[in-house]
Amino acid sequence: MSDPEPVRVLLADDQSMVREALATLLGLEDDMEVVAQVGRGDAVVAAAKAYAPDVALLDIEMPGMTGIEAAALLRTECPRVKVVIVTTFGRPGYLRRAMESGADAFLVKDAPAAQLAEAVRRVLRGERVIDPTLAAAALADGADPLTARERDVLTAAADGSVNADVARLLGLSEGTVRNYLSTAIQKTGARNRAEAARIAREKGWL
Repeated sequence: MSDPEPVRVLLADDQSMVREALATLLGLEDDMEVVAQVGRGDAVVAAAKAYAPDVALLDIEMPGMTGIEAAALLRTECPRVKVVIVTTFGRPGYLRRAMESGADAFLVKDAPAAQLAEAVRRVLRGERVIDPTLAAAALADGADPLTARERDVLTAAADGSVNADVARLLGLSEGTVRNYLSTAIQKTGARNRAEAARIAREKGWL
């Protein structure tokens, strides 16, 4: 009998050194082959269609599109591809959003290489793999209280943009923007929009 085909892996990470290190580590596994690497989130789906990976390993914070957004798009465009989110930022809010996007696994980058490789094998067996420490933190931290629109407004205002600019960007009235910001500030327990954005980012809600 011939040996089984190796697991085909797509890597997406905007830090080339990290991406290449992951590729090297996974390449040491007898049953895995890194078939494509991309440095932008908005290049993930095109690479998946071109190289037909079995598993996509996605970083969260990438230019063009976040790994969480790319995971959701992969679920629609390439549903057979399993998705493993691998991130430096082990934030409970990120875990919740990743699972909602359809990701099959969520691991932090400092996990041992053997653990990452085993996570790839497990998701191919139909399992869901979550870093246990992060899972416990997510349960303790509670659900994201922000609505999708509140997140949009808070993100747009985080760089100091005035309400009028945010309103034009999102197609809302200034009064609506003001109301969303006020609610977001209350929900995060912040004193102002900048602090609200910082708190939301730290928790992985943005």
